[in-house]
Amino acid sequence: MLEGKTAVVVGASRGLGRGVAEALSAAGATVVALARDEGALAELSATSPSVEATVADATDPAVAGSVIDSRDPDILAVIAGATPTIEPIHRHTWETFSQNWEVDVRIAFNWLGAALRKPLRPGSRVLMMSSGAAVMGSPLSGGYAGAKATIRFMAAYADEEARRDGLGIRVLAVLPRITAATELGRPAVRAYAARRGVSEEQYLSAQGPAVTPEIAGEAFRSLAADELDGDVAFMLTGAGLVAAPAPGGR
Repeated sequence: MLEGKTAVVVGASRGLGRGVAEALSAAGATVVALARDEGALAELSATSPSVEATVADATDPAVAGSVIDSRDPDILAVIAGATPTIEPIHRHTWETFSQNWEVDVRIAFNWLGAALRKPLRPGSRVLMMSSGAAVMGSPLSGGYAGAKATIRFMAAYADEEARRDGLGIRVLAVLPRITAATELGRPAVRAYAARRGVSEEQYLSAQGPAVTPEIAGEAFRSLAADELDGDVAFMLTGAGLVAAPAPGGR
């Protein structure tokens, strides 16, 4: 399905990012897996022979430019981000409140800019990980929801600019629902269940089927390989991808 394609997965060492790297590799792509965790990347590349580990800081704009220029990927999946501090708003410091702006939004800004300035070849796909919190809010994670909403907007802006310039590149945002299947999601599930006064099992039952790394991998694979309609943002649930509601519920 993706034989002969090159994919760069930013944030590939764990969780949904690892699932994406594994799925793209299994579909035949050569995968450049980028993260800071050398041990986790080595484990990933050992189990997926077409995965090439690249240890680097995704927030560094020089890294984004260098990787995009040297690898010229057909698929760029940007998933990396900081784990938010789980506290109500009045318990945050400005530093904890803004950490996802300083990390997640900066990563999106650097990699989107590098992809469009090169630019990637016609037919390329840029897949940006946002969050379901961009639609539903996230009152226990400071500025996380706002940062993820901004990434969704940035993907739409970049897709529009690519169309205006006739680049033939699609830029899409994926908004996964909260999940206990990742290290990032488990503390949030625990905190929101306690906030509602229910067990974790009750909370998760109300959320529906869980988003797993495997489900995320299949979703990104389909967006990388399949024909697309006009949608630019997709909610990712345990049942797969659906078009995301318009910002503000319109």
